[in-house]
Amino acid sequence: MTHCRIPLHLFNTFSRTLEEFRPIAPPKVRLYACGPTVYGRAHIGNFRTFLFVDLLRRVLALFGFEPEQVMNYTDVDDKTIAAAQAASLPLRELTSRYIDLFEQDLQTLHILLPDRRPKATDHIGLMIALIEKLLQNGHAYRGEDGSVYFRIDSFPDYGRLAHLDRQGLQPGARIAQDEYVKESVGDFALWKAWKPEDGEVGWDSPWGKGRPGWHIECSAMSMHYLGEEFDIHCGGSDLVFPHHENEIAQSRCATGKEFVHLWLHCSHMLVDGEKMSKSLGNVYSVADVLAKGYSGRHLRFLLLTAAHYRQTLNFTWEALAAAKAAVGRIDDWLARWRQLPAERFAAATPEGEPLLASFCGSLADDLNLSDALGHFFEFLRATNRALDLGAPLPNLPALWQAVDSVLGLGEPLETPSSLVQELADRRSAARSRRDWKESDSLREAIEKEGWTVRDTPEGQELRRR
Repeated sequence: MTHCRIPLHLFNTFSRTLEEFRPIAPPKVRLYACGPTVYGRAHIGNFRTFLFVDLLRRVLALFGFEPEQVMNYTDVDDKTIAAAQAASLPLRELTSRYIDLFEQDLQTLHILLPDRRPKATDHIGLMIALIEKLLQNGHAYRGEDGSVYFRIDSFPDYGRLAHLDRQGLQPGARIAQDEYVKESVGDFALWKAWKPEDGEVGWDSPWGKGRPGWHIECSAMSMHYLGEEFDIHCGGSDLVFPHHENEIAQSRCATGKEFVHLWLHCSHMLVDGEKMSKSLGNVYSVADVLAKGYSGRHLRFLLLTAAHYRQTLNFTWEALAAAKAAVGRIDDWLARWRQLPAERFAAATPEGEPLLASFCGSLADDLNLSDALGHFFEFLRATNRALDLGAPLPNLPALWQAVDSVLGLGEPLETPSSLVQELADRRSAARSRRDWKESDSLREAIEKEGWTVRDTPEGQELRRR
């Protein structure tokens, strides 16, 4: 397999610097990504983050690493319980429904499934054991309400990931909610005592019936599957505080180890320059995008390339139309050379090809895919000219395999029906006998079936309109 042979540099949220990536035990890379809270259907803003993680995983593989990815499902918290009660469904039935929809959307967007996808409710025992450690070493205490809280003033490094001013911390102020505003800092819940609003949701523990807090879930599952120290933890920028800050605190205090070596965060997404909200009617799901005639490949391309992952992305339908056109250009290029015999391509491996060097160089600079695509489209234009002239071609199949291992566009073309193929064959025969009237008539018949036909030096090309 083709690999990039240069160092990979990534921006560490913890240090606020670009660092050369050096895994703990190369070539293995242990990667944890926060998954969805499954109380409703994920929207395209959520998928911007999951596509960023997919890009990271694909780039790691192109650079010769062997990533192992774990992504959790938060299937118990305040939101999931409230949604289950509103739908009059057991918690597990509601969350399973949205997990299935989420994984369908992953498939539509060509996102690689994580190696492990643990559910919080399957790992309650791990969370209880982790909380017991924190109680034993003085980093946690039981509150008057029966819940167990993490004592933030017991961890001097609290706030370093989010660069909080420690003068503003409020040790002793207790936060019981699963989510709270960034300005509110206090001891956070590790175990939440059962209350009537929880209904049938609860587990037995040494501190009575209850359920885990949101933050302890990720610490317990990530360390269970990846070890007490692992390479990369990533998620959306909205998770830096409090979620990831709290993960660091409870994990390091429980084990005395570093926990995570590299923190990566993807910025948020706007729609038409505004924050997504139900009141504005601009919260779109993948299904909403498909209903407007776009494919998962078009949405994938836009969300990956419209902005660098650390920059805010502004989604517009005009931008999605432009992404569709760009994917169409790639598909046209693929269709041209895939019809050629193998002897038209150079037998050389692609490592020496300038495209791969420039493509890798851009990706090595903190996953700069937009810049890498600029090099790719220059190459696409150059090879189209070579195809027009019948000039020698590089090893296009191998080069495309390397490029698409990152882009993840996959197979572009739908197979034409037997009727469309018959019309195309008849048109080709008409052109051979220079019957232009018949040729034009057959072109119109092909277009009525939803296809376009293009004449090239290599012959006819059929494309879905």
